[in-house]
Amino acid sequence: MKIVTAAQMRSLDQGATSVYGIPSILLMENAARGLVDKIECDFGPLQEKRIVIFAGRGNNGGDGIAAARHLRMRGAMVAVYLFAETSRVAGDARISLDIWKATGGRFFEQHNTSSKQLRHDLSHSDLVIDALLGTGLSQALRAPFDEAVNAMNCCENPIVSIDIPTGISSDTGEILGDAVRAEATYTMALPKWGHFLRDGMAYRGRLQVVDIGIPPKLINDSEIKVELITADSLKGLLPSRRKGSHKGSFGHLLVLAGSTGKRGAAQMCSLAAFRCGAGLVTTAWPKSIDASTAPPTMEIMTLPLPETAEGSVALSAEKILFAACSGKSVLAIGPGLSQDPETVQLVQRLISEVALPMVVDADGLNAIAQDLSLLKQKKGELILTPHPGEMGRLIGQSAAAVQKDRFNIAARFAEAWGVTLLLKGSHTVIASPEGLLYVNDTGNSGMATAGVGDVLTGMIAGFLAQGIKPLDAARLGIALHGSAGDLAAEEQGEVSLLASDLIDKIPKALMNQTK
Repeated sequence: MKIVTAAQMRSLDQGATSVYGIPSILLMENAARGLVDKIECDFGPLQEKRIVIFAGRGNNGGDGIAAARHLRMRGAMVAVYLFAETSRVAGDARISLDIWKATGGRFFEQHNTSSKQLRHDLSHSDLVIDALLGTGLSQALRAPFDEAVNAMNCCENPIVSIDIPTGISSDTGEILGDAVRAEATYTMALPKWGHFLRDGMAYRGRLQVVDIGIPPKLINDSEIKVELITADSLKGLLPSRRKGSHKGSFGHLLVLAGSTGKRGAAQMCSLAAFRCGAGLVTTAWPKSIDASTAPPTMEIMTLPLPETAEGSVALSAEKILFAACSGKSVLAIGPGLSQDPETVQLVQRLISEVALPMVVDADGLNAIAQDLSLLKQKKGELILTPHPGEMGRLIGQSAAAVQKDRFNIAARFAEAWGVTLLLKGSHTVIASPEGLLYVNDTGNSGMATAGVGDVLTGMIAGFLAQGIKPLDAARLGIALHGSAGDLAAEEQGEVSLLASDLIDKIPKALMNQTK
């Protein structure tokens, strides 16, 4: 499913009318009917429910007013509050408004509405619908919209927004002055950028998409480079387990990770790769860890390496590691590795000289940040998995600056350096070397805990080892990583979630994906 900017959505609406001859009023009617279907499904039977609709003068308001008729036909008691003068409402929105008024719909215009009446209706409502501005907002809210937003937010009853909560930028997700805190958002045709960026993620509540009848061919033929990862889009990516296969059929992953005090990162990465189907996994780490630590599962092989005085992998391990890369399918670098100068130099040499596909995370990324030119010297395909702080170090900006422009920063970096990039965080963004973007919609806040990124590195590397292409391995990895986290949260709760809980749920997440 594509994710669009406000301008792209306007172009699709216009194309549906100009190219396919679909009347725009029909699109509005489809939006209204689909919205009411979603509301009824989520909030139960509409008979005798009291619903207040806050409408603006544009098409977002028109969708809300058209929905009022369909709500009333299903037995709801609806009041429409128009935050504009009727004379300023035009086009399809005016047609919907005229029908509502002509059929006796309960209606209040901005200048003829007492605050007492509005407060009364809000206090006695079962549901409030925000149809004020939608995707058209580009500047801070002004009166009367700021007052309307405040009135809705002070109401104790559920609020649902049409397209995007009023006050949230459709393109950036930032709050423009003030914003509606919606329990659910029903967006028309396709999700918008702002649903997955900055404050938009928190203010939108549950997100659902309403099909309004835009022809799929029109969408597919458009130059839209951002896509939501769905279970359907991942079908067929997992390799089948054919009879007669052996462990070598599913790849041999070499993991370079761990240092004194951080052996768990290496263990979780390796075990996650096994859980995702890798045939063989060898963990290369400092020899003192190897001597004192049993692997988390007996199946993991280990490669003890020379170490520095601080207990990280020494530069003198170079020859052993280069030899170990022979016959391997994939190299994963970084979890718990440390930023010891010798280790950094070793990582840089591996990236510039080893022709294996690699997944690079954590301290592997910090080594790259010291010399970005390594990315032009790489011999194999790279998947980089930075969190916002690591991304900031890669581009010389703050984590806050990265968060403000996640989509564009990820796309530009991946295209400029020819890598597959996962910019982690809520709704992780994956960017391809061609500048395509994929947004993940699985996972929960309980996954903001130590070791979760190490598990992700192992999962992606495990899929890559089985011959899955880098972009597909990244998409599978992040989606199933989030699904495993959601399964774990169902049992453990988000507060108590541990990274190791995700590993335990990988098999179930895989089975759900292959159903």
